[in-house]
Amino acid sequence: MDQIELRAVSFEYTANGRRVLALSDVAFGVGVSEFVCVVGRSGCGKTTLLNILAGFLTPTKGEVLMDGKTLHGRGLDRGVVFQDFAQLFPWRTAQRNVEFGLEMKGVPRDERAATARRFLTLVGLDKFTGAYPHELSGGMQQRVAIARALAYNPSVLLMDEPFAALDALTREDMQRLLADVWRETKKTVVYVTHNVAEAVYLADRIVIMTPHPGTVKSQITVTLRRPRDPLSIEFLEYQKRVVADL
Repeated sequence: MDQIELRAVSFEYTANGRRVLALSDVAFGVGVSEFVCVVGRSGCGKTTLLNILAGFLTPTKGEVLMDGKTLHGRGLDRGVVFQDFAQLFPWRTAQRNVEFGLEMKGVPRDERAATARRFLTLVGLDKFTGAYPHELSGGMQQRVAIARALAYNPSVLLMDEPFAALDALTREDMQRLLADVWRETKKTVVYVTHNVAEAVYLADRIVIMTPHPGTVKSQITVTLRRPRDPLSIEFLEYQKRVVADL
């Protein structure tokens, strides 16, 4: 059984007095510990879809199941990472940011401090536990955000173009880091991106969406061995397959 199942999910909203169908009959599943990337051009509803999975939006039609149960609203079973650096609390240190979800769960102070330090070490920030967000680079802030999303042990990690605002070299570093963290934690990941190479580098499976309204056009399973070589012929062939379906 899939850990996440989308059943004919549609989403409609009103803009400038007219109804807009953002998603139409989106249906696919995500297995336990699977890394799924959702790709598509602007306007295909990728972020809307992720917001539905996060519980920030409710489908107009259809339903989302998690572990066989209909999803209703937000929950600590899902960790979310956005592309916006402002997602961190500026008045909290890196460690205190990572502790936030643990506080919400009522974890004792010593335990949550130890857990926060462990996940900051996992993302390579063990020497920056006392730094505030404004003292960290964009890539380092995203590492803190990933550590925070993982620390309270959600079963699913939802990521909305988390590296889009980073420079190319930092983005590549973060992709490698995320691949390593995923191998270490084996979380179920749904990752939204418009970057085809990023999707091929990270995903077990790529869900390709087309716009107006957003719907699933195809799905491609990536069987390349990890770690993946972005310059290999096989990698480039996968990129071509994805681009051909966009």
